[in-house]
Amino acid sequence: MENYNTVDEYIAKEPQDRQQLLELVRVTIRETAPEAEEYISYGMPAYKLNKKPLVYFAVFKHHIGFYATPTGHSQFADELSKYKQGKGSVQFPIDQPIPVDLIKRIVAFRAQENKTK
Repeated sequence: MENYNTVDEYIAKEPQDRQQLLELVRVTIRETAPEAEEYISYGMPAYKLNKKPLVYFAVFKHHIGFYATPTGHSQFADELSKYKQGKGSVQFPIDQPIPVDLIKRIVAFRAQENKTK
C-alpha cells in the first residue's frame, strides 16, 4: 500500500479516465457533506464529520470501492444489491456509470447520522 498525504496525491497517481471517476465521487461527497473533513485513512480518501468516520473510497483494477460503514450499506441494501459487495463495502464497476444519486443519498444519510449521534 502506497502512502499518500492528500486526496489530490491519491487521485493524481491514476490514469486520466480513472482520475475523472475518482473526482466525480469526491465532488459528490463534498457537495453532499461540505462540512466533512477530507483526509487519507487506510491509504485511501476518507471523510469524517463530527470527528466520526463518514465514508471512504478507493480505486481498484475494475471498480471503485465505496465504504459507508456500518449503517450506510444496510440502510440502502436493496439498491446496493445489484453491485458486488464485501464486508462493509460495495464495488461500483468502472466500466458502468457511477451511481451519483445513490452516493449522495448514502452520504446524506451518514452525515445526518453523525450529526445526531
